[in-house]
Amino acid sequence: MSSNPSSAPASVTNLDEAIGFTLPHRHARGRLVRLGPVLDEVLSAHAYPAPIARILSEALTLTALLGAMLKDAGGQLTLQAQTESGIVDLLVCDYRGGELRGYVRFDMERLAETPALPSLAQLFGKGYLAITFDQAATKERYQGIVPLEGDSLAEAAQSFFAQSEQIPSLVRIAIDDTGHVAGGLLLQHLPEGEEGRERLHTRLDHPEWEHVRILAETIRSNELFDVDLPVETLLWRLFNEEEVRVLAAVPLVRGCRCSAEHVRGIIARFSDEERSDMADENGTISVDCEFCSKSFPIATDDLEP
Repeated sequence: MSSNPSSAPASVTNLDEAIGFTLPHRHARGRLVRLGPVLDEVLSAHAYPAPIARILSEALTLTALLGAMLKDAGGQLTLQAQTESGIVDLLVCDYRGGELRGYVRFDMERLAETPALPSLAQLFGKGYLAITFDQAATKERYQGIVPLEGDSLAEAAQSFFAQSEQIPSLVRIAIDDTGHVAGGLLLQHLPEGEEGRERLHTRLDHPEWEHVRILAETIRSNELFDVDLPVETLLWRLFNEEEVRVLAAVPLVRGCRCSAEHVRGIIARFSDEERSDMADENGTISVDCEFCSKSFPIATDDLEP
């Protein structure tokens, strides 16, 4: 960046976008995400208490940061946090083609016994974070699993990259007081350039990485979710002494792939006996979508034999 873009119009808020950037002379790349209406749409489908809505907002922001890295346009990223004894026993989010969705399964009675802002450990207890990459073009699937440790999902994601990917990474996520506007930053070091080198030779303490990491760590939480702060201005604040190349923005939307046709197709795969067991006294099978909270009643008489 050769000039200060602070004069950019305040209306350029970059809401519901993932914007990539590179620091070519430091062999680093990153993503900035800011979510607003997308969070409203996802959360409005559920009557989640504030702590659960907040952790889902954080998870959706992290999912957008990671999903926007997929080079395969038809690829899918799934983030799953699962526990053995936590208040939250399952949190699932996924990303495909800029579409985000997610839900949380939790124990309401145990949640009521926790502070207003429970810690990650209080919510999840002993658990793990699994991140799965599905490549549509090659049909390949890769999954990394790390313990769900630290003070936030962002810290758990940093552990994922350090342990599973062996890539030095910085992840920051912030949620505003309403819980309906969130922002996130992902910064990574690729010592031999944008395509990276053999991971065995990637140094977590590389001096180039230390330099950009220290700069990125000056970011303030309110800068991530400030709807009046354009992303280019934020990047200039962080890296004003570096060359920064801003990539095309990826629009983000709330997307659930459930439909009556999809549900009917799944039910049709079961045998007549199995469908009979699933149906109520009126011969109707009701299927609920955890992601969007919609119910799809399917009459067995309408299914092809």
